[in-house]
Amino acid sequence: MDQKILKTLDFYAILHTLAHHAATSLGKDRAEKLEPIGDFEEVKRRLKATDEATNVDRLKGGAPFGGIRDITAALHRARIGGMLNTTELLDIATTIFGARRLHKFIEAANEEYEVPLLMGLCGNLADHKPVEEAIRRCIDENAQVLDSASPELARIRQELKTNETRARDRLEQMIRTPSIQKMLQDNIITMRGDRYVIPVKQEYRGHFGGMIHDQSASGATLFIEPESVVQLNNKLRELTLKEQAEIEKILRALTAKVGEVVDDLLNNVDILGELDFIFAKAGLAREQKSTMPRMNDRGFIKIKRGRHPLIAPDKVVPLDIELGNQYSTIIVTGPNTGGKTVSLKCIGLLSLMAMAGLFVPAEEGSQLCVFDAIYADIGDEQSIEQNLSTFSSHMTNIIRILREMTPKSLVLLDELGAGTDPAEGSALAIAILEYIQKMGSRMVATTHYSELKAYAYERQGVINASMEFDVQTLKPTYRLLVGVPGRSNAFAIAERLGLARSIIEHARGQVGEEDQRVESMIATLEENRLTAEAERHTAEQLRREVETLRRELEAERQKFREQRDKLLAKAERDAAEAVAKARREAEEVIAELRRLAKEAAGSVKDHQLIAARRRLDQAVPELRDKSAKAPKKKADRIEPGDEVLVTNLGQKGHVVDIGDTEATVQLGIMKMKVSKANLELVKQAASGGGKAAQPQATSSINRTRDDNTRMELDLRGQNLEDALIEVDRFLDESFLANFGQVYIIHGKGTGILRSGIHDYLRRHKHVKSYRVGNYNEGGIGVTVAELK
Repeated sequence: MDQKILKTLDFYAILHTLAHHAATSLGKDRAEKLEPIGDFEEVKRRLKATDEATNVDRLKGGAPFGGIRDITAALHRARIGGMLNTTELLDIATTIFGARRLHKFIEAANEEYEVPLLMGLCGNLADHKPVEEAIRRCIDENAQVLDSASPELARIRQELKTNETRARDRLEQMIRTPSIQKMLQDNIITMRGDRYVIPVKQEYRGHFGGMIHDQSASGATLFIEPESVVQLNNKLRELTLKEQAEIEKILRALTAKVGEVVDDLLNNVDILGELDFIFAKAGLAREQKSTMPRMNDRGFIKIKRGRHPLIAPDKVVPLDIELGNQYSTIIVTGPNTGGKTVSLKCIGLLSLMAMAGLFVPAEEGSQLCVFDAIYADIGDEQSIEQNLSTFSSHMTNIIRILREMTPKSLVLLDELGAGTDPAEGSALAIAILEYIQKMGSRMVATTHYSELKAYAYERQGVINASMEFDVQTLKPTYRLLVGVPGRSNAFAIAERLGLARSIIEHARGQVGEEDQRVESMIATLEENRLTAEAERHTAEQLRREVETLRRELEAERQKFREQRDKLLAKAERDAAEAVAKARREAEEVIAELRRLAKEAAGSVKDHQLIAARRRLDQAVPELRDKSAKAPKKKADRIEPGDEVLVTNLGQKGHVVDIGDTEATVQLGIMKMKVSKANLELVKQAASGGGKAAQPQATSSINRTRDDNTRMELDLRGQNLEDALIEVDRFLDESFLANFGQVYIIHGKGTGILRSGIHDYLRRHKHVKSYRVGNYNEGGIGVTVAELK
């Protein structure tokens, strides 16, 4: 790809940003050297790798590249037999460890989301852990050779410490002697050239003997090695040389180990650099909120809300454009500062980024093409040195483009034909457009010439476009409108700025009738477009609201289904428990009967026992489908006196009076009005429809059971006075029915109703004892009374 084009379209600025996302110098180097390519399959592979890294980054966080260094130079020196220093060896060890850690990280990510390309690269990493361990045994984290690197080195260093201690002790003894202290400039021990010395005043230089190693700038202080420590210092020097020789021996041995695996390590460095580069592309995609474009090789571009990556997100205006399907050429017209050049660069830059394997800042579903080359003539390239005018510079560049382009190229031309006579410039621009279109290249061109609007309107495969301009604010909106030619806003702007109407009308008269018709047509198109966009926005808003309601309704349905399933499951469990309880009781009855039969010496026969058990089995409750119920008898046949079933209460009663929509029904001691829709005829009155005898006057206490005596009484919601009346009647009926135990349901509430009922039961003649219900009987919300 032409380097000039990459610079013109700001591709190098993208690479600079990309390099900042690389964790190692290896990745940075690849990022800075990245170039778009025209190989369709390779572009898809690069994008797939970026996509895998993006998913890993999203699922597992940033990849660990710590400790990985560019050890290429050290490896080449090891290959030719050079000795590596401690820093280089430590870098090799940390790089081996970093490669192993990165491999494990990508393997863990692959278990959650398959990343075959990244795994393929990791599969080629060689793990030379023995070399790493050998280096770490000899060199610490500060790149210092450890005493334990060899027994000889440990011995030498121990002897060094011993001699250093002797030398320092001897000098310490000297500087603490009062007679010597007056000869010293300072009471300290220092070193000059790896030898221990003391600072002596100039006038006492002859009192110590030994050697003078240095003096101060003024000459007043001499750094003297006293004769008494010369032998010790010589010994220290000898040991130091031995230490250096032993360290060199160790480093050469480690270098030899590295040299045995140089090829593998060089391959590792290459792979690690590639992985760092791929994850840097993922980091750039995350920063720019970019997506993976769909690529093709048929010259088709469809950018959905594309953003120029170098413009601040809060200022950039998204671009929507399609090229290469119904039309291969787009001609953008409109005034300056409207955003034509930015749109042109955005198309070219996004294409270059995709061809380089980078995600593009656009919405999902955007499509870009792998071109064999992208050509651009953008900006003023006037050259004083070459004596070229603006027009000449542009034409030189365009001539080169026309000579090199192919049918698989993308051509971007800014201000085509500018810089010369308008008539000749427009004619030349049309001729260039005709040539490029016949060649079959994809092209986007911007121009000021109104003649090109008519050209685009008349030619198949060519379409007009323009940059939107708000006449009310006199500012461009920077939106590219494909299909709408640019409109001249000079008269509208002048009128808004206050130019006299007479002058504006005179100016309009100077414009040809054909041009006026074109402007009128463009104005109509603009008005229709704005109306259509407003309607589309309204429809989109309605669609979102409907979608929200649909989701809420579906959630409610799902909630209802879950609740229904829970209730059905609970009902089935309760039914199963009831059946099991009934069967247990039946077994107990049978056992009791058999016991009685034995005691009665055969007076109870086996066939009687079998019949009794059959009756018990038939008494077990069955769950029936509501749909299997007998058809209801029509309510319009019901008359006063008839026996009916109130379906919504599950109780039977007699009709007292009947109206058009409601009927008065006697339910035990209670009268209530019921909708005719909730009545089902059970039995007609024997009198053939005459009114039933009116029941005796009763209290209006609300009961939840029918007039048949039951073993439980529900008093929830009643006051204490009415409840006690109902309790008294209930106990009398239960006593007559010979019930041994009854249940009074009063609820938990504040406890007033429960306390009042307990006081009443305590003194009732039919009550033997009472207690609060057990856990499975309703707890403190139920009182169980034992009758006499």
